[in-house]
Amino acid sequence: HEAMVLCRMRCAAAGSDGWLVPMNYEQGQHFDLSADIKAANTFIAKQAGDAPSESRVLTGADAPVTQLWRLGQPEQGRRAKPAAGVVTLVNPDNNYPATVSVASVRARLPGGHLQLQTIEGGVLSPPLETQAITLPPAGVALYIARTTTPVITIGRVTRYTQQKVLSAAMASPRVAIEAVTPSVDNGRFALKRGLGESVTVEADVFMDGHDKIAAAVMWRAADSDTWTSVPMTFVVNDRWQATFTPERVGLHFFVVEAWHDTFSTYHNELSKKHAAGIDVTLELEEGRRLLAAIQAEAGRKPDSDLLDRLKALVGTIKTADDAEALQHLLAPATVQLLGKIETRHFASRSEPEFKVNVERSAAQFASWYELFPRSQSGSTQRHGTFDDVIGRLPFIRDMGFDVLYFPPIHPIGRKNRKGRNNSLVAQDNDPGSPYAIGAAEGGHDAIHPELGTLEDFRRLVAAAHEHGLEIALDFAIQCSPDHPWLRDHPEWFAWRADGSIRYAENPPKKYEDIVNVDFYAPGVRGAKESASTGLWMALRDVVLFWCNEGVRTFRVDNPHTKPLPFWEWLIAEVQGRYLDALFLSEAFTRPKMMYRLAKLGFSQSYTYFTWREHKQELIDYLVEISQPPVSDRFRPNFFVNTPDINPRFLQVSGRPGFLIRAVLATTMAGLWGMYNGFELCEGTPVPGKEDYLDSEKYEIRAWDYNRPGNIIAEITQLNHIRRNNPALQTHKGIRFHPADNDNVLAYTKATPERDNVVLVVVNLDPHATQGAWLELPLWEFGLPDDGALHAEDLLHGHRFMWYGKRQFVQLEPGQPYAIWRVSINT
Repeated sequence: HEAMVLCRMRCAAAGSDGWLVPMNYEQGQHFDLSADIKAANTFIAKQAGDAPSESRVLTGADAPVTQLWRLGQPEQGRRAKPAAGVVTLVNPDNNYPATVSVASVRARLPGGHLQLQTIEGGVLSPPLETQAITLPPAGVALYIARTTTPVITIGRVTRYTQQKVLSAAMASPRVAIEAVTPSVDNGRFALKRGLGESVTVEADVFMDGHDKIAAAVMWRAADSDTWTSVPMTFVVNDRWQATFTPERVGLHFFVVEAWHDTFSTYHNELSKKHAAGIDVTLELEEGRRLLAAIQAEAGRKPDSDLLDRLKALVGTIKTADDAEALQHLLAPATVQLLGKIETRHFASRSEPEFKVNVERSAAQFASWYELFPRSQSGSTQRHGTFDDVIGRLPFIRDMGFDVLYFPPIHPIGRKNRKGRNNSLVAQDNDPGSPYAIGAAEGGHDAIHPELGTLEDFRRLVAAAHEHGLEIALDFAIQCSPDHPWLRDHPEWFAWRADGSIRYAENPPKKYEDIVNVDFYAPGVRGAKESASTGLWMALRDVVLFWCNEGVRTFRVDNPHTKPLPFWEWLIAEVQGRYLDALFLSEAFTRPKMMYRLAKLGFSQSYTYFTWREHKQELIDYLVEISQPPVSDRFRPNFFVNTPDINPRFLQVSGRPGFLIRAVLATTMAGLWGMYNGFELCEGTPVPGKEDYLDSEKYEIRAWDYNRPGNIIAEITQLNHIRRNNPALQTHKGIRFHPADNDNVLAYTKATPERDNVVLVVVNLDPHATQGAWLELPLWEFGLPDDGALHAEDLLHGHRFMWYGKRQFVQLEPGQPYAIWRVSINT
């Protein structure tokens, strides 16, 4: 068998100090080996050195390709190169080919011999660049392996440059500060916090030797150069911690600073020696000098009271005898005084300055209600107005909502207008989709004439504020083909090769009533700036226009389909002028994109909650978003439905299903929202789709808010419970608890101080009664397993004692949830 003969011959040639071939061996087979023997001898001749210094097998018995290694003798002489080696790869299988990755071959080579070369025609080939090597049955491959050139970072230097390098090394931080948390991408983006919400900072802090160190968190507002210092306390294993609470809305910075604590080090040594009965006369003199030096160094600091106390102490121990001086130097008051003066020797500071964006409370706690103003007249025959919306404000406020959100309120284009149920042909009286923004009456800074005037809108904003409601607007960047921008700025749009406008598409879907802007349109001939510069500024000015009209909250349509740098720039531009402006990201997309948008500045985000129906997927998702690192950058807004999303669960679950989704949203997240009709248990779908039949997006609807079976009272009660329990005003602080039924979900929400703990149990099955044994976390209250908790039924007002950690709960579809406030005190 030719392959087997060649395999043995090549292994003999490459794997030994020499090899012997019988006379006429090359002709004695059924095939001619002359060329192969010549090639093997040529390969051996190319090896560096006269004889190998090492030979071994680099692979195990089960490897698909056997790897042999031989290292040649090192060359002699001043300029000699390192010794080369020979790599022999053998496929031991006589019937099937075998493949090995070049990376795995190189990983096993000793001594940094990573450059593999073959010999072709007696000449070394360039280094191997393929990703894998395939050997035929009984195949052998031979390679020369050479060391690669090391990376040289210090070349020829002068004494002057050596001194600079040494000086820089000596000035490097002696106290190490590592693993600072919390941070978003190591400070590239800002942490999210609400006004009044604290920031607990931790860091690994240590230095050489056994001396004492101290650390502090330094923080400041972005418009201030003055740092506030908060001492850090040692936790465990070189981990330190401190908490600060920003008091203003806006951007803040913090760093960790650590230093050698000179006096604490001295105090520690003096205490140990004195306790051991060692003569400390010399140490006392050193203490006098140390305090005098600290006084001299601290003389430049402004706190006169501390300096006066230090001066008096220095004077006292200077004239005191040793016994009295010892008493003063060991006194706790002295340690406290010197700790406040903080002479920071070998001080180092973490890098970079970490950012915290503090937003008003509505950024993390609010209840959203969405409606179409044009459907508020009570009749399908009359277009609703802002005055009609004003008439509904008391009803919405009484349900406990904080934010009233409108889809776009701008003029709607007529070209390619969509008809009812998204049909391509509209009738004369069809109002069209409000997302087809722009007509002869104006664009993004105009109001649809049938809704009213700008003055009418101002009255609506004022009336909403009187009712404790905030108006949120939709910022949807797409335009109808009738938008004035197409006439005035055609360079802001994408045009096809035949000169036609490029309509919005999501193949195979087309949106003929919408065209998209081009964020990176090329410049017009002769212009110094790109066309997109004007577009970006115009879009920013749209948001600023509505901010000037009293709007501070914007729901942004599909931000994940627009450039990320645009959002970072726009949000910073707007919040730089209106610090209380909030942005909700409507991005139902991949998780990493959703989180990136949050990092870029979006205050809140739509989530996957809408599609999380089952117990374990709810647990997994809430655990992910309620804990760092996600919770430091992402605030979820749990919308139960939207005009675009009629969840399949709601289509088939009836009234109990709406109650289930309502309680989950209101108790799991600080932010939740619903689209008008949810309170009426409206879920009639377009067959087979997550769309509403007779969607309000394409026609005017009239709603009967007294419809039998509505859940207005339940929503009102849930919003009331949220307002009276701080634990429910954030998505953080959630803990899930064992329940021996996959249809029963049990969890608690607790404040960080645990002064407010709410227990929620939900029957996830809208069609049947479900019960489960729960295991309550009594140990979290410091109670034994047979302890007792005070419980208040927040739905019915009952109060009782709950004994023992195991309890049985049964819930019917008509009342599929229970909510208790639990505590160790009445």
